[in-house]
Order: sequence, then C-alpha cells, then structure tokens
Amino acid sequence: MNATDRTPADLLRSALAADPGRPLVTFYDDATGERVELSVATFANWVAKTANLLQGDLGAEPGDRLALLLPAHWQSAVWLLACASVGVVAEVGGDPAGADLVVSGPDTLEEARACSGERVALALRPLGGRFPQPPAGFADYAVEVPGQGDRFAPFAPVDADGPGLVVGGEELSYAALVRRAGEDAAKYGGAGARVLSGLGYDTWEGLSAGLFAALAGGGSVVLCRNLDRLSAEALAQRVESERVTHTV
Repeated sequence: MNATDRTPADLLRSALAADPGRPLVTFYDDATGERVELSVATFANWVAKTANLLQGDLGAEPGDRLALLLPAHWQSAVWLLACASVGVVAEVGGDPAGADLVVSGPDTLEEARACSGERVALALRPLGGRFPQPPAGFADYAVEVPGQGDRFAPFAPVDADGPGLVVGGEELSYAALVRRAGEDAAKYGGAGARVLSGLGYDTWEGLSAGLFAALAGGGSVVLCRNLDRLSAEALAQRVESERVTHTV
C-alpha cells in the first residue's frame, strides 16, 4: 500500500507493481472440492476484463448502484474490484429493485429479476464455468467476460471520497475503505500475512479478511466457502499446507 492509494483500484495497481507473481487469492469450495489460486497478475486481469464488461457492454457509470448477490467467492472479489475500478457502488446483498444493475449467483436469480436494469448471472461452477442453460433475462458472465480487453481505463475519474461500498447497512467511501483495510492489514500481520477466512462477504469483517486487508497490506488470503464441511483435522492440514498465519 502506497501513501497515495485512495481507492481499491489503487491498491491493486500498487500490488501489481510490487510483485505481480505473488498469490493473492486462493479459493476453496469444500462442497465441490474446487481449489483456485490467483496471483496478483491473474486477479488483475480478471478485474480488467470485468471492468470493461461493466463499463462497456453494460453501460455502467460512476455512482451507479450494483446489487451484488454473491457469496464469498473469488469471482465476487473480482466484481468488487471491477466496481471500484469503474466507480460503481457495490451494494453487497443489496435490493435489486432499487439497483441500476444486479450481479447474481445461481441461488438468487428469482430475487435478482426485480432489477429493471442490466442483469448478470454467475454459475459459480469450478474453473469459472458457464451455465449449462443461460438463465432467461441474464447475461452469463462466463460467456461475456473472456472476450473483454485485458487493460482497463475508466471513462471518468473515480471519486475516492464518494460512495464506494455498502455492506451490512454501512456505506463507505473508497478512501474510508482503503484506510480501514490498512488498519486491518496491520492487525493481521502486514506484508506476508496469509489469512484463512471462512467468513461470508456480507459483513465488513468478512470482506476485509477475505480480500481488502490482503490488498492493502501486501498479504494474501485463503478464502474458504462451505468450510463447515471440513473436519478439524482437514482444516489443520490446510492451515499447514497453505502456510496460513492467521485464521478468521
């Protein structure tokens, strides 16, 4: 984290400049056995493609509200950074009826139909797979994102002091988010910290432990979905094999 970083997109650029090859997000789904590891560079590439989809194909503008109906997942992390890159306000678990756009997982499609704007659906299948049958009224993220550009430039500057994220009923500016993430990064040990998180993304603690603190502090995260399916012995083995320094 540099002193000039004031948005999550700034944090990602700094991480990319510092060490593009280091792991940033390692994702496990203990319901499917999936494991995905994304370096800073790979994660940034997904963010750029998603931000281009969001700004170009979906016509999103700074200040637009996006209801993010996704669990803690590596693709959810990508969407959070893509929103921050464009200046779109990500409302985690937000009301689709009041949003300009909605991004939904497979379990919230009916709820997401309340959005009158653009709708994107994620199958959340291993390796970012697409839906076997695209849901009616939604763009399939896995179909739309691969052809997007690998570099992103916003059409308009992102206001670091404007609304950036809504989680748990609290609205944060991008600058406030970056400050809070930096404080949490110090709590987890700073550079080199590897945090295993089984928390959801519906609270600040879950978002910070599962993404933002690692970005701000030069650490990495082992993000685990359906962790309750893992035995204590298997969890201990994961902590050891992944060289986890903190568990949340």
